[in-house]
This record gives sequence, structure tokens and C-alpha cells, in this order.
Amino acid sequence: MKILAITNQKGGVGKTTTCVNLAASLAATKRRVLMVDLDPQGNATMGSGIDKDALGATVYHVLLGEKPLSAVKMQAAKGGYDVIPANRELAGAEVELVNELAREARLKNAFGELKEPYDYVLIDCPPALNLITVNALTASQAVLIPMQCEYYALEGLSDLVKTIKKVRAYLNPVLEIEGLLRTMFDPRNMLAQQVSAQLERHFGDKVYRTVIPRNIRLAEAPSYGVPVLYHDKSSKGAQAYLALAGEMINRGTK
Repeated sequence: MKILAITNQKGGVGKTTTCVNLAASLAATKRRVLMVDLDPQGNATMGSGIDKDALGATVYHVLLGEKPLSAVKMQAAKGGYDVIPANRELAGAEVELVNELAREARLKNAFGELKEPYDYVLIDCPPALNLITVNALTASQAVLIPMQCEYYALEGLSDLVKTIKKVRAYLNPVLEIEGLLRTMFDPRNMLAQQVSAQLERHFGDKVYRTVIPRNIRLAEAPSYGVPVLYHDKSSKGAQAYLALAGEMINRGTK
């Protein structure tokens, strides 16, 4: 079981879009996928066709030790993957966990009770380096970092790399960077090309060959509560995430 935290403390870089569409694309290749929504905004939950406001139990109850993952798990409306949903309640977990023992390992311990044989677990992290994100990093084997190729992206990336190193030193010695994913990419933008080249120089083959383009169908899909694969399979966005799933599977078999 490969557990991946999809994270970047910068908001609006395509974390949730990547989590939902990669989950659906991996599921389309007959992989068994669990997506964990760890963002209080609950966008990955909504993007999977689940009404976040109608939920009786969420990942919040898992982190507080009140429910096992199996009691919270749901199926995406379309996409063939399972979901651990989230909503605004999760925002309170940060405060409630602060004096708890092993607070950074709540999610990791919950994964230890998973009975289902998943191939991939994808965790959608909040846009902050907080206790919720640290839970995701402690529970994961690797980190997938979606990022826009823009001026401030590299600065934010260095902060994230420092956090990953700290988590590896103190909480999770196996944690590594799985890959960097260029999102919302416009090849006509000169700055985007320059930042992209810098990423390749610094991170080499950690940078996915697959690039996610700016794509209207990708932006529309969440309003229908489906991954883009079920909104417009022939769109550039859908094809890019299918290509990413293929690249990730190939990397894992080398």
C-alpha cells in the first residue's frame, strides 16, 4: 500500500484537483484507491460527489479516536474509489489534539487498522503546515507536491522541503519526496518555462514528466461533483491525469 500526502502550504495550486483526479485515474487502471480529505474546506469530498454538510462522521472523528476509518469510509459517487470525507468540523481538531498524546500519529495509527488491501492512499492536505498536515506526513511514505510555475513557488517549496526533513528526522524516517507536479501550466508563459527549467535542474527526475495544463474542463468538474474523467474524458485535463497515473505506476514498478 502506497500512502501519498498531496501537499503544498500555498493555496490554489491544484492539490485538491490533483487528489480527486489522480484517485479516479488510478482507479480507472483497476487500482484500489482510498482518498483521505484532510482539508476542513472539504473540497475533495464535494468533488467526489459527497455532500459534506450531510455527514454524520468524518475524518475529524477518526483523528479524535472516536471512530475507525472503516466507520467513516464512503464511496465516491463516480470514480470507483473510496473516500474518508471531511467538513468544517475538522478545523477544531487542531485545538482539540494539542494536549493529546501521540497527536502527530493519529492518522498513522488509524491506517494501521485498515483491513482493505488498497494499492494507493492519497491524502489531500490543507494549505498550511499545521498539525493536520504533520499527521498526513507522519502517516505517509512519500509526498507529492503540486505547484504552479510562478515567481513565489520556489520560495514556498524550500519551506516545505525543510518541514519534510524535520518530519523525517523526528517522526517518520521513511518519508521522501515522491515527485513534483507542474499544474495549471501555460507553455506560452515565459516565466512558467523558466521556473519549470529551474525545478528540473534542482530536482531532476523527481519532477514528473507529465504536466497538468490550464483546462476549463478541469475547473468545471468539481461543480458537477465528479472527477474530470467523468465530465469530459477527452479533455486535456483528463488525459493529463491519466498520464500522471501511468507515470506513477511505472515509477513504482521500477
